[in-house]
Amino acid sequence: MNFLLSIWQNILIIFDGINAFIHLIYCGIYTLFSHGDIKENFSKLFAQASTRNLIFAILRAFKPNVSLSRIIIKSYENTGTVIVTKRQDVLDVLSRDADFEVVYGSRMREITNGDNFFLGMQPGADYQRNVSMMRLAARQSDISDIIVPRARTVAQEIIDQSEGKIDVPVQLTKKVAWDMMSTYFGTPGESPEIMEHWSTILFWYLFNDLDANADLDKESLDIAGKLRTYLDNVIHTRKNNPTDDNDLINRCLSLQTTNPDIITDINIRNNLLGLVVGAIPTISKACCLALDELLRRPEQLEQAMQAARNNNEGLMAQYIWEALRFNPHNPVIYRRATRDTIIARSSLRQQKVRKGQMVFAANFSAMFDRLDIPKPNQFLTNRPWETYIIWGYGLHKCFGASINRAIIPVILKPLLSTTNLRHVSGKDSQINTEKTPFPVHFYIEFDTK
Repeated sequence: MNFLLSIWQNILIIFDGINAFIHLIYCGIYTLFSHGDIKENFSKLFAQASTRNLIFAILRAFKPNVSLSRIIIKSYENTGTVIVTKRQDVLDVLSRDADFEVVYGSRMREITNGDNFFLGMQPGADYQRNVSMMRLAARQSDISDIIVPRARTVAQEIIDQSEGKIDVPVQLTKKVAWDMMSTYFGTPGESPEIMEHWSTILFWYLFNDLDANADLDKESLDIAGKLRTYLDNVIHTRKNNPTDDNDLINRCLSLQTTNPDIITDINIRNNLLGLVVGAIPTISKACCLALDELLRRPEQLEQAMQAARNNNEGLMAQYIWEALRFNPHNPVIYRRATRDTIIARSSLRQQKVRKGQMVFAANFSAMFDRLDIPKPNQFLTNRPWETYIIWGYGLHKCFGASINRAIIPVILKPLLSTTNLRHVSGKDSQINTEKTPFPVHFYIEFDTK
């Protein structure tokens, strides 16, 4: 039975690939004859999550692992590109740290002016020391005791004052994430707008700058210097003028008293810098994309809103995670091969990987792999949490994954509890990224009581 089921599933995968290919051709023809600049229209087409999903479906059916001599990521040294689309292979790549390394270390050293941050480290003593320190400071219980209650209050106040229309990233998602940075991290900055801008530019520089943009490089290093100075001053001020604030800075300084040679001021600053960079862009983008996906699905949107109104937050969250499966904020996770190796050994999709090649582990594709995900093309809310590879996998899974899992539904609940939630009409109806990797504006309307 298992053998026959496997054959049937593989037939369905081929069928999915053929259907995706036909659909992609149709989309291409439609785009070709659409009004406007052809290059810009095709750029918009391939930026859409639905188009990427079609491409991944074709690859999973006919060429699950692809090796290219072309260098796609120019911001980090590499010798070519390998694209991995099957769930089993994606998880394998993200688990084999000795074979596939994180590459962010060089740019992290640029923004810290010399040192690495644990997201850019390979396994070892430095990695364990830094992660352990931050796990002692950022306790799991803080999520339910501090982060969620505060985010719930702030998000509700924002929606209550919005008068039926809101620019989601500007007025809601970035503001709640910044408030967490201010009250929980202890790093409010000179203003919310400045910290939002700094963290977004540095996140872009570290993780999304595929083309090694010279202007972005210059701006990022300038911002990094300002952020280092700000954090150094905050740490210095706290040490000389102690407070009773229950935030990460005070906790790190408390840990420093027992391990001053290991937990230095620079060490605290660099770890806080890494958390600051990751918080606002990730939370805001995931919120916007999940909400946008739900708004494109009226039936699922109404069900999610009903769950929110009924205070069924678990079910409401399932709609959000399933929406992010169809429209993930980070569709590909990349690693670099440390040596010649093989992916999917002894299978028909076996792929050699050369030392130095950049491996694109397509977590977006992995969440639609029919061999591991039941009914992948259907929007279902009973999927186990392990289905979702939203914030990475393995040793370098996002440090704030647990926080993100808790805070994103809390941010979106006040919106989902409204009536007649909808895109605004006209030119502002879609997410506007202003040629960045992040939602800059996203206008939503709802009826006021």
